[in-house]
Amino acid sequence: MLPPVLKRMLVAACVAASLPVLGAPADEGALRALSADGWASVEGGTVGGARAASREVFHVRDIAGLLAAFKRAGTQSKIVVVEGVIDATGGKPFESKADQGERTQIRVPANTTLVGADKTAGFVNANLVLKNVDNVIVRNLTIQNPWDEFPVWDPSDGPAGHWNSEYDGITIDHSTHIWVDHVAFTDAPRTDEQNGNANGQEVQHHDGALDLKKESDFVTISNCIFAQHDKNNLIGHSDKSQQDAGHLRVTFHDNLFQDIIQRAPRVRYGQVHVYNNYYVGSKSHTVYPHMYSIGLGVGSSVISEDNVFEIRGADSVCDVVKSYGGVSFAESRSLLNGAPMKTDVACKAMKGDSAFETPGWQPPYRYAPISAVDVAATVKASAGPQ
Repeated sequence: MLPPVLKRMLVAACVAASLPVLGAPADEGALRALSADGWASVEGGTVGGARAASREVFHVRDIAGLLAAFKRAGTQSKIVVVEGVIDATGGKPFESKADQGERTQIRVPANTTLVGADKTAGFVNANLVLKNVDNVIVRNLTIQNPWDEFPVWDPSDGPAGHWNSEYDGITIDHSTHIWVDHVAFTDAPRTDEQNGNANGQEVQHHDGALDLKKESDFVTISNCIFAQHDKNNLIGHSDKSQQDAGHLRVTFHDNLFQDIIQRAPRVRYGQVHVYNNYYVGSKSHTVYPHMYSIGLGVGSSVISEDNVFEIRGADSVCDVVKSYGGVSFAESRSLLNGAPMKTDVACKAMKGDSAFETPGWQPPYRYAPISAVDVAATVKASAGPQ
């Protein structure tokens, strides 16, 4: 064992060199005990870096230290504790689209627990990318949804052209057994009224908050805050991606969606369970006007239970659930502006009668939803970094 003086010198040297600092946090046992619920709990479960050796527990304070920790541990079990806010720019502004693409996208390896040391920890200018990995936990962080400095104008997108941006807060791609828990996502302070206009259209600088696509599977999103964002959670990236059928099994529970325009979530092909979430917004919000919450895309099958929708200007389920070719949707015991949300209504926005057919599956895991009347207070008290 190193003498205290030498240990302090080693830690100081590591910090100065932007290398990860070894050493278990006080609650290392709790971090090792983390185990996902929902869809992330099936087919082997999700435990992240629970089996990390003591030498594979890192504290990181900047982007160089984070990348060094990932490189050092590779796909071995690891626990990476984020202390403070990590800026992916490292203090050097992005110089071009290629430069931002290279530096803002941070690849998170398999068998990782990436966790904030406390509720002040998080990321700015960063897109955490989970691609071709298995068994990852992301927890207790605040992520400022990245601002694309170099959006692309596409004159063929729509009748008048459209600006397109890249980079999500978290992108899950071709990955399995992922648990995102107690994470806050927000556009603030760079909210969409700062977008500006060009070529006669509003410039788009934000993409998704958390998107999941390309045969990803066994994912749980829980106790998170999604705030001030437009296209929030896309599950399945294309109507043509029929290979996604049989995958994209995702649970959303105990999340707060506040001032989200759409996609909370929007689902293609997946079997998605949405329960005990709290939705707050307004159809007349000046920056983030609510369009819909749950979107039923091609091949999708969604089970909704005990959710609470407090959306000013919403009159019926038609205002919070939209079908874009969904296969089935089941709703139980949710509340819309204080009243039971009825699904036996005709919705002009629904494409066909299939939107409210009963899904032919049930969640294959244990869960115990609380009553919708208790959801608002529970979620407000528990969602987000702790």
